[in-house]
Amino acid sequence: MQIHQLRYFCAVARTGSFTRAAQHEHLAQPSLSQQVRKLEDELGTRLFDRLGRTVRLTQMGEAFLPRAEAILRQVGAAKLEIQEMAGTEQGKLVIGAIPTIAPYFLPSCLASFARKFPRVQVSVVEEITNELLNRMQAGAIDLALLALPIPATHCLSHELFRERLYVVLPVNHRLASLPRVHLKQIENDPFLLLKEGHCFRENTLSACGRARLQPNVVQRLPPRRNRATQATLPQPRPPRLSGAFTAGSGAARCAATVQARGGLRRGGHVQIKSLHPARGHAPSNSFRA
Repeated sequence: MQIHQLRYFCAVARTGSFTRAAQHEHLAQPSLSQQVRKLEDELGTRLFDRLGRTVRLTQMGEAFLPRAEAILRQVGAAKLEIQEMAGTEQGKLVIGAIPTIAPYFLPSCLASFARKFPRVQVSVVEEITNELLNRMQAGAIDLALLALPIPATHCLSHELFRERLYVVLPVNHRLASLPRVHLKQIENDPFLLLKEGHCFRENTLSACGRARLQPNVVQRLPPRRNRATQATLPQPRPPRLSGAFTAGSGAARCAATVQARGGLRRGGHVQIKSLHPARGHAPSNSFRA
């Protein structure tokens, strides 16, 4: 049983396709398929059901997948530890981040990281929390920047910052001139929130729940398009806006902090308890704010 066979098996399981797995591993599909078949022959069982152009794990494959992922994590962690001891950090580091954190928090951190580890290539992937946790479990990303707490017991988290929630109001809103607004004051106003699945939406709804009010959500704001970017240079940092938008005419402005229990958002980095640097060479545990 070879490490690369385990990696190919996990790639097929993650993508649901031999073609996409081969593209991800930068390998010809026949070669990848052959290695997976050799792994199945060694185990004496089929790991995948081939269904035309797609595949799915068999019962044996589902049982084997977490074992294979754990082996890859351990091998990657061992390589990383030796390289860090030798001072030869290099390779790739893939950071996942939710869209409401990535453009505001990462640029200055990545600039500092690039100066400290110039031989490490950093990529940033923006997605919602559940998708980032799934990708991290599969080894597609090394760590994630998320809103805390997270619904995952297999992860370790470290808080990096706390920020207040703000309410964004039309300029002609009755409360626009106030420095602070209690949620009860806007209970009957129409709310604009991100769509379901975004933790920022859940942060706002949780704050409303603790204030014992049901917000009048009239529209879901689309997030910025997800993307993977090469991010090693500092970029302009726009002002951070955190909170709910209320609908109305006129231009919007950040009017006030939200006065309520839970009117803060916690952010931090999250990693699988057993590191999985499948790319194997980046000092992900050295990433700090």
